[in-house]
Amino acid sequence: MSEKILFTSESVSIGHPDKVCDQISDAILDACLAEDPYSRVACECFATTNLLIIGGEITTNAAVDYEKVARDTLKKIGYTSADIGIDADHCEIRVVLDTQSADIALGTNKEVGGAGDQGIMFGYATTETEGYMPLAISIAHQLVRVATEKRLAGEFKHARPDMKSQVTVDYTDPQNIKIDTILMSIQHDEDYNEKEFRDYVKNEIMMYVVSKYDMNQDFRVIINPTGRFVIGGPHGDTGLTGRKIIVDTYGGYARHGGGAFSGKDPSKVDRSAAYMARYIAKNIVAAGLAEKTEIQLSYAIGVAEPTSVFVETFGTGKVSQEVLLKAIKENFDLTPNGIIHSLDLLRPIYSKTAAYGHFGRGDLNLPWENLDKVEVLKAYL
Repeated sequence: MSEKILFTSESVSIGHPDKVCDQISDAILDACLAEDPYSRVACECFATTNLLIIGGEITTNAAVDYEKVARDTLKKIGYTSADIGIDADHCEIRVVLDTQSADIALGTNKEVGGAGDQGIMFGYATTETEGYMPLAISIAHQLVRVATEKRLAGEFKHARPDMKSQVTVDYTDPQNIKIDTILMSIQHDEDYNEKEFRDYVKNEIMMYVVSKYDMNQDFRVIINPTGRFVIGGPHGDTGLTGRKIIVDTYGGYARHGGGAFSGKDPSKVDRSAAYMARYIAKNIVAAGLAEKTEIQLSYAIGVAEPTSVFVETFGTGKVSQEVLLKAIKENFDLTPNGIIHSLDLLRPIYSKTAAYGHFGRGDLNLPWENLDKVEVLKAYL
């Protein structure tokens, strides 16, 4: 028998320790932007047993109570006790923030409008799902999202905030793509009924999500494979901002430049240029110029124009690479200031992106998900 062709992506819930840090970093960013749209923010968080450290560089005219923002975020997630993972009201919080480097500011001020750092960024889109995202990561996000929503609504008994999902898709027959395996690890109370818990995860979460994608239901099911997941959150594992970059993007199905998003204002091209690359790729695919598109952008610190633009359509392109590059350069402003202006990025819109991915979010009105360039791009066919 021939080997299966399998691909796997994972996601994590709002209670995962790394995602806790992402959410606090982006909540602080939003709080700064709400009062001062030109805030320069590079905020990192580190969380462990009943301790949260907020560090980085912030230059802003906003008056933000960073500790309060952090505690409010922890409460919203559901971390109200040290036994669960961290105590929002009583955990120790250390704020060790400095201002942005004057050397970096030289290249990112309004007059120069250069990139806040060097780096490479990727954007991707595919016709595989309605949201122009790869299938595995789309399902993985929905699994932890549905489980979390049911937990917060009080419907998912004995569930705690920390959760992970993993989805393996079988691409052996391109005409009959199937789910091969779904794995979920979900933190639970000490006194839970294991069988009832597992049955609920399978029937009310896995089957519910899969049915929305009209996929097969004969997949392999794995739930809490160690048999116990009581100790979770920052108490079970250290959390760090920016450590879930593959969860945040395309689940490993597309390349990644290595730069994280959360806690960074849009002068940082790690974030804004990755959003622009997604915006370009999605509009190209939606316009019918390709079935799959990956865009790479690269920048030098303090320089406005990108050092390179690359486009790949994996054999699905309806026009040449030269035509696509021409279309990109004629219709998209790739300077940091141009990206910020065209995508309207100086607003407090980032907190909601810190969980369940930054792309393919039909639930949020995110500017980089708009398809307002489709008609003009069709002219290049």
